[in-house]
Amino acid sequence: MVGYVHCNMKSESFKVDSNRAVAPGVFELVLSRNESRIKRNESRIERDASQIERDALQIERRVSQIERSVSRIERPGQFVEISVPGHFLRRPISVGDWTQDSLTLLVRTVGSGTAWLEHAVPGTLLDILLPLGNGFNIKAIPDGAEVVLAGGGIGIAPLYALAKAILAQGLQCRVALGFRNRSDVFYTDRFAALGCETAIATEDGSLGVKGFVTEIVSRDSGFGFRDSSCPSYLFACGPMPMMRALAAITGLAGAQFSLEARMGCGFGACMGCTIETASGPARVCREGPVFALEDLKW
Repeated sequence: MVGYVHCNMKSESFKVDSNRAVAPGVFELVLSRNESRIKRNESRIERDASQIERDALQIERRVSQIERSVSRIERPGQFVEISVPGHFLRRPISVGDWTQDSLTLLVRTVGSGTAWLEHAVPGTLLDILLPLGNGFNIKAIPDGAEVVLAGGGIGIAPLYALAKAILAQGLQCRVALGFRNRSDVFYTDRFAALGCETAIATEDGSLGVKGFVTEIVSRDSGFGFRDSSCPSYLFACGPMPMMRALAAITGLAGAQFSLEARMGCGFGACMGCTIETASGPARVCREGPVFALEDLKW
């Protein structure tokens, strides 16, 4: 597994700040912590303080738990689960970006649950379980490596925060993004604003290279892995056929793949998203969604 991180998940209340379409059937939710709930929690802590005033350390820890609620997301590639009215199961959503007090989520409309989220107006309160899953591990990048991020469709979501994290470490990365056609393209400007060299492939050739992300990342494309004297390291998220093709690239020093799976609970209890890996059965929601290349059985 990719540097497994154990996280203490909790249910948090978030408020929709903005909800905008970024492509047909894809929308961006920007959320902030529900301050009214935080204030109620703080009031309760003040009442508790009168009872345990001699134990200042315990009070400090409880306040800290409130203040750190979003910052407990530790890695790009982790996800959240959102409770949707009228649906028993929560909806798992990748985290595109986060700050101390906010979450940015990219969501694809695929059913009634995500359709409800698509129409959530500013001010809507959402019950969110976080943080979930095992994210990307940038410490695994070898020294001097060429780093390429490859994403297809909604799989682009966790790569934005990943690119930011890689750049924050003083490293460089190139980004290859794949879409069906020009109208489906989104977030390319965001990657460019980070300073990432970015290339696009569309299946119909309406923008960028005609074909798939694999055409961009291939060693003879002029964009992907260019320097044979450097280790080649790949991060990928997208449709399984795309990732299988990327996994077949020869000479990789390493790679990490974020998988999609149908999830029940989202935190490993139901075992519904279990896959077979080189190390034995693993839950996509718990040991994943990010797995190292050598762990996956393609």
